[in-house]
Amino acid sequence: MNSRQRATVRALLDEYGQTFAAEAGIHIEHDTPAPLFQLLFLSMLLSAPIQSGNAMEAATALRKEGLTTPRKMAEASWQDRVDVITWHGYKRYDERGSTLLGQLAEQVLERYCGDLRRLRAEAHGDVQRLEALLKEFKGIGKVGASIFLREVQLVWPEVYPYADERVLRAAAHLELGKDPKSLAKLVPRADFPRFVAALIRVDLAKAHDAVRHHAA
Repeated sequence: MNSRQRATVRALLDEYGQTFAAEAGIHIEHDTPAPLFQLLFLSMLLSAPIQSGNAMEAATALRKEGLTTPRKMAEASWQDRVDVITWHGYKRYDERGSTLLGQLAEQVLERYCGDLRRLRAEAHGDVQRLEALLKEFKGIGKVGASIFLREVQLVWPEVYPYADERVLRAAAHLELGKDPKSLAKLVPRADFPRFVAALIRVDLAKAHDAVRHHAA
């Protein structure tokens, strides 16, 4: 890593280095069923065609309202879920979002007994299989699966180093590398989820020039 790359990485982590799970108050570092489910519905909400800030507000509100497990989410009424996300930034998609949240919870309960670690076990360490299993959930497509995998690599070592196309595009724009293994050499493993989240945030904000300026 050259001095310019070192400065760019430091700027990224200092200014943008918070995972999306951490922003929503989700503590996935414990690798327990409730936080993993919360990360799943956060990934679903963030992947919808709506501003990421609004999706984050809705996900945080669901957690604060106690809809933290598949059972609690499934047992909440459709209207209860609508009310939470409507009043917390998820308008326009509130009715569809409420339906998908209910379906998501039911699928996790029925397929994995409420524990996404069973999904992990079913994949047998194969990241492509993990992605395919995630995409079987209602409301989780390629974007949602990528969000989940970027964040869960903190506690699922077989996923590391994971960087999807959008991360790699931002990294290439900042001349940091063109593949996940190259990026993994730039930061300690524990910081890698924050690093890829920072690259996504920079890409969303179109702040590449600001990062370059800060690193200069």
